[in-house]
Amino acid sequence: MDDPFAPRPEHKFSFGLWTVGNRGRDPFGDPVRPRLSPIEIVELLEEVGAWGVNLHDNDLVPIDATPAERDRIVTEFAQACGTHGLKVPMVTTNLFTDPAFKDGAFTANDPAVRAFAVQKAMGAMDIGAELGATILVMWGGREGTETDGCRRPDVAVARLREAVNFLCEYSLARGYGYRFALEAKPNEPRGDIYMPTTGAYLGFIPTLDHPEMVGVNPEVAHVHMTGLNMTHAVGQAWEVGKLFHIDLNDQVIGRFDQDLRFGSANPKAAFWLVKFLEDVGYDGPRHFDAHAYRTEGIDGVKDFARGCMRTYLILKDKAARWNLDPEIQDLVSALDHPSHPAPPVGRYSDKGAAALRSYDVDRTALGSRELHYERLDQLTTDILLGVR
Repeated sequence: MDDPFAPRPEHKFSFGLWTVGNRGRDPFGDPVRPRLSPIEIVELLEEVGAWGVNLHDNDLVPIDATPAERDRIVTEFAQACGTHGLKVPMVTTNLFTDPAFKDGAFTANDPAVRAFAVQKAMGAMDIGAELGATILVMWGGREGTETDGCRRPDVAVARLREAVNFLCEYSLARGYGYRFALEAKPNEPRGDIYMPTTGAYLGFIPTLDHPEMVGVNPEVAHVHMTGLNMTHAVGQAWEVGKLFHIDLNDQVIGRFDQDLRFGSANPKAAFWLVKFLEDVGYDGPRHFDAHAYRTEGIDGVKDFARGCMRTYLILKDKAARWNLDPEIQDLVSALDHPSHPAPPVGRYSDKGAAALRSYDVDRTALGSRELHYERLDQLTTDILLGVR
């Protein structure tokens, strides 16, 4: 019998070279797993059933590679992806590892650093275009500060805008067709990062020269680090047409950026996120930006990757059950049934305003209405725990 939770290409599950290629190093310990080459990672991802592979520029091409080395590496990687049936939907730029970026990249005080950062991003776009990528994720890991004496934050935002505008124009000039997905994080590796939340980026995007080309890439761990609700962040982005990409992983609130296997720490929060994505018909990549425990070898890395995809599909099945459950749907339908007739709000008109002003509100009835959220939540828990 076929496994109903086995990944298929239509699920659009992707992993980064840096995720399954993570060697288990942390600030207190050396690597525990052997280095996998990009082509070995492609082979691994085919084995576990992934659809796509994403990369930072230097995950694939060393930062000091010659042009000839760069061309050979990209060509060989493209051939490997073709052989193993993997897509490259997204690329991004490493603007945080090299010491040149210790005080930022696009927002750095030194104009030479800013120029190098834009040059490097252009190079990543070139690589991505050769591999068929149409999404460029931009995470400003060093775009922040430990002391606000280093620069004014409004100057930093202006510099960031200048860089994004330039790269949008570069994509247009080259005919690359990129959509840019901006990724927020509150802190780490900087004490504070200038764009800490998805909402901050949604406020920034309308100030750009080409806002239609730019959206967001919410990440579960980055949202949970702040104690906020990932589904709400994704919902806001979706509602304004800016959910260009998504990073799925997990995170215990209040901890360092853990990048845990999807659904492993907060399965209920993961359920609501999966349900939202499936209900609204999100058809972009479902990218797992996570890594295996430090305790694992290569077999454990495969278990990790399979687990991310399996959990998503299990929760997708649970969401379908939730949507078809008669008792749950009776409760949900009742929530949208008015306690008694009321005029619609809608767009402003003098007539509408007059109707609202004359509306005879029964506050006692509104306040006494029972909503049965306890029952609704327990039924959800029953589904998640497999007893319903």
